[in-house]
Amino acid sequence: MPKKLKKLYEGKAKIVYETEEPDKLILHFKDTATAFDGVKKAELKGKGALNNTISSLIFEILHEHGIKTHFIEKLSDNEMLVWRAERFLVETVVRNFAAGSVVKRLGFKEGEKFKKPLVEFFYKNDELHDPLVCEPHIELMNLAPIEAIPVMRETALKVNEILSKFFKEHGMVLVDFKLEFGKLPDGSVGIVDEISPDSMRLWDANTGEKLDKDRFRFDLGDLLEGYRKILKRIS
Repeated sequence: MPKKLKKLYEGKAKIVYETEEPDKLILHFKDTATAFDGVKKAELKGKGALNNTISSLIFEILHEHGIKTHFIEKLSDNEMLVWRAERFLVETVVRNFAAGSVVKRLGFKEGEKFKKPLVEFFYKNDELHDPLVCEPHIELMNLAPIEAIPVMRETALKVNEILSKFFKEHGMVLVDFKLEFGKLPDGSVGIVDEISPDSMRLWDANTGEKLDKDRFRFDLGDLLEGYRKILKRIS
């Protein structure tokens, strides 16, 4: 097992550690749940292990379909080994149905199905509350290399096809999800961070029950119960 060395960074949900191999890092998934840029916060024992396991399974599915990511392997309940990447300051969001900020911004009715998937970019900045940006903003602010923008868009749409089908087969609707991208050690652009119920909306296909972090955001039920339901279905 890779040796965990110096702590590089600690965020709201994860801690990043160096290893003895300079191009590989260890991500430790914390039991912290946060919402609204960290304003709402709680410690939920077992959350980190659930997110790590679900995220690892999803990365493995994407690898089977030829999607480039930083994921190497799951190391333990709360840790995964990843390639060191130069992360871009842009979040790529794909929406299949109206929910969350797009409802507030544009007046869609929650649950309204879009004619085709909507791809949006957001500037990763908690102080500014992750504002929506367009391609000229990304270029002007150097948030990501200009040549990476079409790669992020095309990859996000391909991931949407793969995961929408996968979750549908397991009785769930993929409402929307967020991806982060970065430059991997081989110079290619790939998905980094995590892909978990923290970064997507999943609804039960029959009942409409929300199984994702909205349970915590809006006090809709036990967060861990929702995550356990997801894991049980996909594993």
